[in-house]
Amino acid sequence: MRYFDAHNHLQDEWLAAHLPEVLKALGEIGIAGAVVNGTVDGDWQSVAGLACEHRWIIPSYGVHPWRVKERSEDWLEQLRARLDEGGVIGEIGLDRWKEGCDFEDQQRVFRAQLELAVERNVPATIHCLRAWGALWDIVREEPVPECGFLLHASGGPREMVGGFAKRGAYFSFSGSFLAEGKHNNRDTFRDIRMERLLVESDAPAMPLPVELNRYPLPQTAEGEAVNHPANIAVAYEGLARLRSMEVEELAQIIADNFGQLFGPFVSK
Repeated sequence: MRYFDAHNHLQDEWLAAHLPEVLKALGEIGIAGAVVNGTVDGDWQSVAGLACEHRWIIPSYGVHPWRVKERSEDWLEQLRARLDEGGVIGEIGLDRWKEGCDFEDQQRVFRAQLELAVERNVPATIHCLRAWGALWDIVREEPVPECGFLLHASGGPREMVGGFAKRGAYFSFSGSFLAEGKHNNRDTFRDIRMERLLVESDAPAMPLPVELNRYPLPQTAEGEAVNHPANIAVAYEGLARLRSMEVEELAQIIADNFGQLFGPFVSK
């Protein structure tokens, strides 16, 4: 088995104290590729450092909608410089769920990053919460990367999947969707075309249900659960059950899809 994590944050400070054991566990399960996403220009160097140390990591640089206020004045120039060295764009997006985030500013930052992804023809990893109409208006009316883009932990309306797919979207399944209350997410992922499916951990965020957590980590000081990226294996198994197929069969499909979207950016 080879596992491909379409979206995580290995550079996150929540994982810093556990990173050696985390990397060891990922090696043991057979991680073959992972897209590690920055969230603001202040953490891009950490992402780049991890990618230099581990050839299976694809660095991804972006300004997350929650962190638009934190970006530097020259953030876009920095992003261009990072892409000159290799990598893709993300995590970017739109969010009306998180309070205190200027939605107009989010849209300006999102559009600038999406335009750069189009210019460089690199995949963009997109976050969306309670802003699916606004996201669709942009994706429908404006250019998107020819190579495609990822809607990570996609939780949008089921009826919008087809439209996004026609514009080049891939959709990544999160292990957190295995929670009892996430039946709508599971129903959506039963029907997404196989060639558009990916799997993600989003570690250290979006933890699995406690009973499925195969790789527990200590909680944060604030008592928040920390998701181990090796739980990607559990997400694969959950999606395979959902699609009524063997996990080995699913793994081959995910490997092909990951290669189609991110393959050109894997270190040689």
